[in-house]
Amino acid sequence: EMQRCLSDAERLKSEGNEHFRLKQWEEALSKYKSALGHLPKRKEKQPTPEASKGKGRNADPDDEQDPVPVEPAVNRVRFESVGEPFSETEDKCAKARAILNANIGACYVKIDDHKQAVAACSEALRDDPIYIKALQRRASSNEHINSWSSLSSAQEADYETLLKLLPPDSLEEKKTKRSLQALKPRIEAAQKQETAEMMSKLKGIGNSILGTFGLSTDNFQFVPNAQGGYSMNFVR
Repeated sequence: EMQRCLSDAERLKSEGNEHFRLKQWEEALSKYKSALGHLPKRKEKQPTPEASKGKGRNADPDDEQDPVPVEPAVNRVRFESVGEPFSETEDKCAKARAILNANIGACYVKIDDHKQAVAACSEALRDDPIYIKALQRRASSNEHINSWSSLSSAQEADYETLLKLLPPDSLEEKKTKRSLQALKPRIEAAQKQETAEMMSKLKGIGNSILGTFGLSTDNFQFVPNAQGGYSMNFVR
């Protein structure tokens, strides 16, 4: 039964790959999702990556042409389980789910739905935490979303993890370091912008309440004090 599910999923994935090569993103997405539906749900066992340097899955060798993602090699994820360890068939299912979710993420990237791409790649990484292509794709989509939280996630959850997995002094490692360095000012800018927007909204709420009393937030000034805090002054 399980073997038939794997075979059906593999057939649908191959059909999805052909659609992807033909740049038929929606059709490819549909096939990958159908393939995923043939596989059993993930067991609630937490995968533990063997995160030694250079031990991640290899990225696509022809990434510049953005082909269909190359499948990871033999599954090397260790599973710490409560009870019985994963069987060989369950490992195959985990590997297949990871590949399909990463491919789903690739389709969402192509149709500019980066939030869904992040979600799909996160699902892939739940089955295979050292899947380099999924980490790279999620990082890229997090950058496209360009919010304070998404940029922080790209920094902490994606690029810093990649640096632990990529081979030392490889081109991919150097590229990741450059991306990580470029993120710092963007995170600071996004933080300032979102904080300013939040304060503006709070000020609007405050003015709507204080307006009942003929006041506004401009009547209250906060000035630094000697204790390192702020004092509030009322002005007319």
